[in-house]
Amino acid sequence: MRKLFFVGLALSVLFMFVGASFAADATTVNGYVSDSKCGAKGANPKAAACTKKCIQGGAKMVVVTDGEQKVLTVDNPDALSGHEGHHVAVTGEVNGDSIHVDNVKML
Repeated sequence: MRKLFFVGLALSVLFMFVGASFAADATTVNGYVSDSKCGAKGANPKAAACTKKCIQGGAKMVVVTDGEQKVLTVDNPDALSGHEGHHVAVTGEVNGDSIHVDNVKML
């Protein structure tokens, strides 16, 4: 009975570390949803109409981070559809200069 308890405890700890390692890949960044044509210049609420127009014209959707003004290209722009020009908190996987959005929250 004691062996079974310790085996169960060891497996629980192992699964806890595996679950924590998958959650570590997600990053949350705060910033404005803009377009690749305007970039950081379009990172304000007044540029929402221009951002929508540029994206419809073929520009890529980007997130311009607060502070650093880093421009991250959005891999899955459908996840941010309707948030053009909004100040948001985006959670997802950042890979270089791009982000795959898992969750978005208005700020």
